[in-house]
Amino acid sequence: MAEPVEVPNLSDEEQRKLLQKVAKLKADNKKLRAEKKQRGEEEAAALRKYRHESEIRTFASQLIVMQRHLEESDRKMIILFEGRDAAGKGGAIRRITRFMNQKHYRVVALGKPTREQRSQWFFQKYVEHFPRGGEIILFDRSWYNRAMVEPVFGFCTEQEHDNFMRGVVGFEKDLARQGIMLFKFYFSVTKEEQERRFDIRRFDPLEQWKLSEVDLQAQDRWEDFTERKLQMLKRTHTSETPWTVIRSDNKHLARLNAIKVLLSSVNYEGRNTELDFVPDPKIVTSGALEIEKMSTERMRNGNFST
Repeated sequence: MAEPVEVPNLSDEEQRKLLQKVAKLKADNKKLRAEKKQRGEEEAAALRKYRHESEIRTFASQLIVMQRHLEESDRKMIILFEGRDAAGKGGAIRRITRFMNQKHYRVVALGKPTREQRSQWFFQKYVEHFPRGGEIILFDRSWYNRAMVEPVFGFCTEQEHDNFMRGVVGFEKDLARQGIMLFKFYFSVTKEEQERRFDIRRFDPLEQWKLSEVDLQAQDRWEDFTERKLQMLKRTHTSETPWTVIRSDNKHLARLNAIKVLLSSVNYEGRNTELDFVPDPKIVTSGALEIEKMSTERMRNGNFST
């Protein structure tokens, strides 16, 4: 049987110091565990970022091959990036063009129309930026401003909006007949994720420049945008010039699948047959299926108007 341990009699001062030492040891251990957890989270985040970048680079190398094919065949490509504010359009454009030959692509982001442009044919300011043979043009917002942003905020009249909706399908079909490859991407973000991204922009000094007066109203006008989106898809999704809707709450998956849509839609030589070019159906859907989904949600909410 073990001998009992003798506990020395401690003075009040010695007991106080001992308790302080124990408390400090507990605090140090807690801090150490927190730092270890943080390091683990940082390492996991760094590893995740590395994997994402590697995955993007793998398919981006195929974009270079596709771009070379367009140049050699003198083909023209236009890609439209539409969606609500903070839906991830700009980030997707940067990932798509990151390794491309800068001589054969251009990113076009037009500002407010000038007085002269307001007196011109509506599409003229966009046509001026159309591709030459072998070139890709990426529109960060396009003529579809007149389908959603402008009518929601009163930047155009209802007559101007209606004239656009009546004419845009024929305009795009004519582009297709001329051999221009037209891709129409709509990046779809949830209201909760948009709000989270706005909060980041609001408080992050490196992101504040992205937050505009229009952005601040986007949440309040959510339903207005939803209605305009549905009408836009209904009237402008065609077999010749379809919409591709990309769920963009997960930025990496949205970017990766946008690249896959492009690569799987062009028949180019030098394709890496070991890669999976099929877009994820949880991320990518057709305009027709999006119309069906949105119409069902409207009826479920008791709105049966057309």
